Amino acid sequence: MRIVAVFLALVPVFAQDAGRAVMDRAVADFSAARIDDSVRGFDRVVQLSPNSAPYLWQRGIALYYAGRYKDCRAQFESHRTVNPNDVENAAWHYLCVARDESPQRARAALLPVGPDARRPMREVLDMFAGKMTPADVLRAAGNSSEANFYAHLYIALYAEGLGKTAQALEEIRLAADPKYQSDGGYMHMVARVHLRLREKTR
Repeated sequence: MRIVAVFLALVPVFAQDAGRAVMDRAVADFSAARIDDSVRGFDRVVQLSPNSAPYLWQRGIALYYAGRYKDCRAQFESHRTVNPNDVENAAWHYLCVARDESPQRARAALLPVGPDARRPMREVLDMFAGKMTPADVLRAAGNSSEANFYAHLYIALYAEGLGKTAQALEEIRLAADPKYQSDGGYMHMVARVHLRLREKTR
């Protein structure tokens, strides 16, 4: 997933500066693990430009950490309409359903995904579908630093969805390592926030 500024093109000119400022604040609040403030900010972006709502996958991630799993699920279902080839979208949707209902329901509701050429995204999708193991995902990542970041991140999230707390924490620590900052971008920030929140609850 990558940061999208599409919503700015959908906001009336007079509101674009306000929309950008609200978006930037929502992202900053998320980065600081101020989850409720972040969700309020992303919700405000949607109020400023309702047509931007499907593009705001960042809002879906914030909703996950806020425990608003039904809203989280709806956000990723909406995002699929504008980004149907993103495995990460299906993975986060799975997590929302798994936490709200069960991993079995989440697997049954796994969103279909078009071609996502990024390594190891096809293996990540197959892992969430129960067709591959975390070890398979790591093997597919090979020696690529970026691929290894995403492998550790989504193995961690998959383990969390299954309630495997120790494995999830071990993998998210690897994903949150500063060496992956340039590889993961926004998603590396997500890994750091995830680690901060989960360590706080131990």
